[in-house]
Amino acid sequence: MKIEVEINAVFEQLLLQEDTDQDKKITKDDKGPKRFVLNDSRTKEQFVIEGTYHLSNLLQELADLRAQDAMYGEIDLDRIQELPVDRISRKIRTSYWDELTRSIDSKGLQQILADEKTSNAVPTLYVSAKDTQGVAYFLALEKEWGNFKVAILPENYTQDYIETLNTKPGLLALATSQDEKEIKGVPFVVPGGRFNEMYGWDSYFIGLGLLEDGKLDLAKAIATNFKYQIEHYGKILNANRSYYLTRTQPPLYSSLLRAIIDYEKPDISWLASHLETVILEYHSVWMVMGERLTPTGLSRYKADGIGMPFEVEPGHFDEVLEPFAEKYGLPLREFEKKYLERSIVDDDLDQYFVHDRSMRESGHDTTNRLINSCANLNSVDINSFLYKYEIDIAYCITTYFDNVFVFQNKTYTAEEWLGKAKTRKALIDKYCWNEAEGMYFDYDFVHQKPLQFEAATTFSPLWAGMCSQEQALKLVEKALPKFVMTGGIAGSTVESVANLSSEAPQRQWDYPFGWAPHQMLLWEGLKKYGFETKKEEMIYRWLWLITINAVDYNGTIPEKFDLKISSHKVFAEYGNVGTEFDYIAKEGFGWVNASYQLGLAELAPKWRELLNQLVPPDKLFSQ
Repeated sequence: MKIEVEINAVFEQLLLQEDTDQDKKITKDDKGPKRFVLNDSRTKEQFVIEGTYHLSNLLQELADLRAQDAMYGEIDLDRIQELPVDRISRKIRTSYWDELTRSIDSKGLQQILADEKTSNAVPTLYVSAKDTQGVAYFLALEKEWGNFKVAILPENYTQDYIETLNTKPGLLALATSQDEKEIKGVPFVVPGGRFNEMYGWDSYFIGLGLLEDGKLDLAKAIATNFKYQIEHYGKILNANRSYYLTRTQPPLYSSLLRAIIDYEKPDISWLASHLETVILEYHSVWMVMGERLTPTGLSRYKADGIGMPFEVEPGHFDEVLEPFAEKYGLPLREFEKKYLERSIVDDDLDQYFVHDRSMRESGHDTTNRLINSCANLNSVDINSFLYKYEIDIAYCITTYFDNVFVFQNKTYTAEEWLGKAKTRKALIDKYCWNEAEGMYFDYDFVHQKPLQFEAATTFSPLWAGMCSQEQALKLVEKALPKFVMTGGIAGSTVESVANLSSEAPQRQWDYPFGWAPHQMLLWEGLKKYGFETKKEEMIYRWLWLITINAVDYNGTIPEKFDLKISSHKVFAEYGNVGTEFDYIAKEGFGWVNASYQLGLAELAPKWRELLNQLVPPDKLFSQ
């Protein structure tokens, strides 16, 4: 049923009565009467809206109407009363993905150039010299618009060259395509909020959500941009900013391809072109000895670059820098300036930042597991992802290329890649598996010992299908209970951070914080090994957390959660993206959106009904 209202008048009345903390939202923290009377301006009939959830829905619908700049508009009461799960899923499917989609072209470039991280007076777009179509297109746009600068990256740029870009940071161009009418940027989906560019591992999880919502072309576009980055920048980038040329992200390209070809039978030429790039990335990024390949035969995260990473906020490293400032007898800010300029070089501090940059390459920025150690570790997650590469490549060669795939004058067979996977599994079992604990630990190949830090990455082998059935059972029965909280699994166990100083910073990838990628990897692993009951429990826990926070906080879908309090109110480094908006959440957060859609697709109808009733997980399951 629809009723007509005077938009601005009702909007202001609603806020005045119900938004008592004046944060431009209606949440459970507001102290209003939680009861608002709507008058139909045509029939004069009255309708009562009650409760935080329904009042916040009304606010959101009014915010949408205000954007139409009309005096009167229609409110659909069915939308106000919409069940929470239905509303969240519908908005993700029909609105949030569109809001998060970007393109680097005449239609989309201005939105990205206006980003808060664009610090230059004149924003710069860097374009690879090898991309002749892109160079010509963007130079023409530069001439037409005059409000941004195009800079051409040399074909064989060096690390020294990349360092010169720190004083003139900019955006990196992505793929373009041309039809009979025009050149367009190949679209991609950003995480949201201040993350207004294409991120490496976020894009894989986002791609899964897009496929679940039937957006195959957009998922394939993400793969196209992965391919472009490898061909033009040498790797899938942490994100397409100039200061990310020094590092990649967790290797999930092959897994995106598998998801795409499992969704729809592929065009063989399309698959062949991507399989070539997967193999190229595998060899040139992950399997170079002394870089990301180590003497154990396992891989590590190992970012390039020297010194502090560019993207952190001022003051982020003060605690790290202070002892070195004292060492050189300088005030902190003066030492920091000299260190950045490299007029002071300190090997110990440089080594700290090798680990820090590598930790950011892992996507887990930051965690006590990787602080000052990351580049020394054969981490469980990266080797699980690479095992999956080897299995995926073998699968593609067998299924689509008659067991023979030729690339760069070399013939590859499925048996070769299965052999690589078998070897990697044996090495992981040797160095990382702890039979007594029923858990995988990262291996410090420098000090030749496991790192006894209990992290959610221990479930990566389960996701990759690398465990034996016995190992899988131990992971589920012995390890998993250590991580399970009301709303899902935490990034680490409480025991792993128990001995930290009370003054130590709370690392956002450790206990008690919960992240969508950890949940999704776990779900797939449980499904793969037949733990259906546990899979449904873990999905329900996470979806309940998302749903209850959206219901209580005006539709908020954040980047991460504090699982100790089952809330988006996270007090840790970097805050919580996705929580700052006025009146209506327009985009959610990329991989949390994806986790919601993916989880719903795996749940039986009875669980959806319980979610709509907001039944707490601890009433349904024992921890």
